[in-house]
Amino acid sequence: MTDALPKRGPTLAGFLVLGSFWGAWAAVLPSVQEATGASKGALGVAMLFVSVGSIPAMFLLAAPAVDRFGARAVAIGCGVFAIATTLPGLATSLPTLILTLTFAGIGSGLVDVAINANVGRIESETGARLMPMAHGIYSVGILIGAVAAGLARGAGVGREPILVTVAVFVALAGLTVVTDDARVHSEPVKGLRIARGLLAIGFLGAAAFVVEGGTESWSALFLERQLHAHPAVSGLGPGIFGASMALGRFSGQALHRFSDRLLLGGGAALSAVGCCIVAAAPNAPVGLVGFALGGAGISLTAPIVFGIAGRRPDAGSAVATVTTIGYLGLLVGPPLVGGVAQATNLRVSFVALAVIAAAVAATTTRLRV
Repeated sequence: MTDALPKRGPTLAGFLVLGSFWGAWAAVLPSVQEATGASKGALGVAMLFVSVGSIPAMFLLAAPAVDRFGARAVAIGCGVFAIATTLPGLATSLPTLILTLTFAGIGSGLVDVAINANVGRIESETGARLMPMAHGIYSVGILIGAVAAGLARGAGVGREPILVTVAVFVALAGLTVVTDDARVHSEPVKGLRIARGLLAIGFLGAAAFVVEGGTESWSALFLERQLHAHPAVSGLGPGIFGASMALGRFSGQALHRFSDRLLLGGGAALSAVGCCIVAAAPNAPVGLVGFALGGAGISLTAPIVFGIAGRRPDAGSAVATVTTIGYLGLLVGPPLVGGVAQATNLRVSFVALAVIAAAVAATTTRLRV
């Protein structure tokens, strides 16, 4: 067990850079909207294509890569993702944005399954609880990426150099794990395979991830368009959301005495309250309070559902199953918010997210975990 610390560092770096990209992406989204001339509804549809790339990649590419290359699958995913992160900032039309977000989804899916499966492997080998910390570090990445990108935008830096900078860090993270030849113990995966016994927890995660994805992706644009905040302030939306998620996830390391059912249900209820505060916010500070509560409430969903999957003998296919089903929500969330906003406004979108979070809280009472 003495080699546990050297093993986990590179994988945790993968969580950090993955979060950094999505935080930076949320912060530059207003610039992307201006550059492409897309409406809120069209922008939401474009973001749906992240799932078009990531979901097949999780099953058909990521799970077999984990089985064949073990921990080094993280390096492969980071290499693809580093290239992909540079592309959405170059888009100047809606079709180009759709194409680049599809490729970004492929890279994101590869990294996501690889890092979660590797954390599950480390937990199994060492007996240490690592998943909440890992996802907390992902949220720290969102905080760093969003705040840094918001400050850069406020200083006049364009979206392209911001995303290229993130790509450099993604590539560096991949290099740190190239020499890690640890195997991830998993049953072989052949084609599209659904791990049994995980559908219920996967779909519950999907509903919770609708709230996470919708809030994270649209928080900066909500502050800037709805509450007329400066770009440096709007970047605090996804930043504070990520910071509160990180705090909740790091706290999850010490919450062994509480059941997964209680943590999921209570957190979803708190997130519903946060979304309601955002919807009714008269100014940016109140909106930021809502984002903080929403992030803290939804923070433990991913560590809990991924932890259940990563500790199974068939870790590769199990994590691919849960991430794919769960991320149907995480990736549907942004276009759902955009579609509702196009038909009504962004305030109503956050009311819809509050309703979904409340439904998750109610459903969790019947969950067997």
